[in-house]
Amino acid sequence: MNQNPKVQLNCPIPFQDFDAITLGHGGGGKLTQKLLEEGVFTLLNNDWLMSQGDAANLSLDGEYALSTDSFVVSPIIFPGGTIGDLAVNGTVNDLAVSGAEPKYLTLSFILEEGLSTSEFWEILISIRDACTQAGVMVVSGDTKVVEKGKGDRIFINTTGIGKIHSKARLAMKYIRPGDKIILSGPPARHGIAIMSKRQGLEFETTLTSDTRPLHHICQEMLEKFGDGIRFMRDPTRGGVATVLHDIVRQTKLGIEIHENRLPLENEVAGACEMLGLDPLYVANEGIFVCIADHNISDDCLHTLHSWEYGSQASVIGNIVEEHPGGVLMHSNIGGKRMMPQASGELLPRIC
Repeated sequence: MNQNPKVQLNCPIPFQDFDAITLGHGGGGKLTQKLLEEGVFTLLNNDWLMSQGDAANLSLDGEYALSTDSFVVSPIIFPGGTIGDLAVNGTVNDLAVSGAEPKYLTLSFILEEGLSTSEFWEILISIRDACTQAGVMVVSGDTKVVEKGKGDRIFINTTGIGKIHSKARLAMKYIRPGDKIILSGPPARHGIAIMSKRQGLEFETTLTSDTRPLHHICQEMLEKFGDGIRFMRDPTRGGVATVLHDIVRQTKLGIEIHENRLPLENEVAGACEMLGLDPLYVANEGIFVCIADHNISDDCLHTLHSWEYGSQASVIGNIVEEHPGGVLMHSNIGGKRMMPQASGELLPRIC
C-alpha cells in the first residue's frame, strides 16, 4: 500500500504477525522489544541508539543550536512524503535556517492502538531514508501506545541538535532597510499536496510535497556570504506571509513584495483557487525565506539557481522604512494592497 514513491519498501515487515499496533506494543514487554529491535533499531542502527540507554552521551564542542517539534499531519502518508520524513526534515530545517548543520535527532512516537503495522513500517523506512539524505542520526527516543480513540493514528516528536556555522550571524535585529527578500523556490506545494489528498482533487500530474532537507544549501550560502545573510526562516505553518509579518512586527520596518516575482507553479495556483486559499499563507516544507544585504542579492540568487531545487528562486521584494509593521503587495495589475496577518486556523493538521 506504499503511497509514497520516495520510499522503497524493499524490506519485509518484521512484525507482520500483527496487522495493527496493540496496547501491548506500548507495555514495555516482549511486544515492545520486538517493535523496537526488529523495526526502529534495525532501520536506524547506530552506536548511540543501539546502546539502548535512557540518554545518549554526546561529546560536543563549539556553539550548537537545539530545536524541538511535534508533527500531527493528516493524512499520515501523502503524495511525496510521510509524517516520518516530514518530522526529520522539519527539525533538520529548523536547525538549517538557524545557521546550524544538523548532527543528531531524538525521535518519539505516540501510536494509536489500531495503526496498521504496514503503515508504521512505511513511516519507519521514510525516517531512515530522510536521515540518510540529511546525514543525521537518531540517537535516542521513546515509544508510547494510547487506546483507540485517544490519538490520531500516530504523532511524532523530534528534537535536533546541530553545530552553528562559524560565519552565521542570523537574527531579525540585523535586518536593515534596503535588504532583499529571497524565496528559495515555489511556495505552497506541501500544503496543497496534502489538501488535494484530503479533498480528493485530481490533477493532470501528481502534485507532491516538497519536503526535503535544506541545510546543505543554507550552509553553502553562509560559507559564501557570511553576515551578508541577515536572516533565514522556513515558512511552515502560516506560509510565507506569516514569516513576513513576523519580520515587520519584530523589526518595526515595512516590507514590499511583488506578485509577478513570486515563483508560483500553475498547478498549485489552480488548486489554491479551487480551495479558496492564498498560496502565501499555505504551509511549506522544502523552501526558505532569506533576507540578504542588497549588495549580495544577485550572487545569492546565482547560488540558489545552481542548487538542485533552486531553479525558481526569486527576489520577491524589499525591506523598507515605509509603512512600518505592514506587508505591502504590488499586484500583477498594478494595484497595491496590504496583506493581512493570518488569524485563526488556516489549514488543520498540515505539519
